[in-house]
Amino acid sequence: VQLVESGGGLVQPGGSLRLSCVASENIFSFLFMDWYRRAPGKQRELVASITAGGTTNYATSVKGRFTVSREGEKNTMYLQMNSLKPEDTAIYYCHARRVVVPSQRDYWGQGTQVTVSS
Repeated sequence: VQLVESGGGLVQPGGSLRLSCVASENIFSFLFMDWYRRAPGKQRELVASITAGGTTNYATSVKGRFTVSREGEKNTMYLQMNSLKPEDTAIYYCHARRVVVPSQRDYWGQGTQVTVSS
């Protein structure tokens, strides 16, 4: 399974970006998919997740500003990021988990840089 992120870049505070994560296989075959981020000098943080059934969850720091969604026909998960703040600057990673009996398997993308700065 390959996950490929895109959509990162440089944006001013208050701006918006939409990240995409394209999977090489059917995204509904995953238990869930997530967006993580890692800021310089900080630990990796779970930003948003979406289950196979469509339930979403968000980190408190992004709730109300970020929206995770997916498009099955394109095998793509999105992260719409609005009202961006400098503290949102990080490398954003796509993650997916699948059941591989008798265990589970995790897949990661290569990351896309988001920089929020004036």
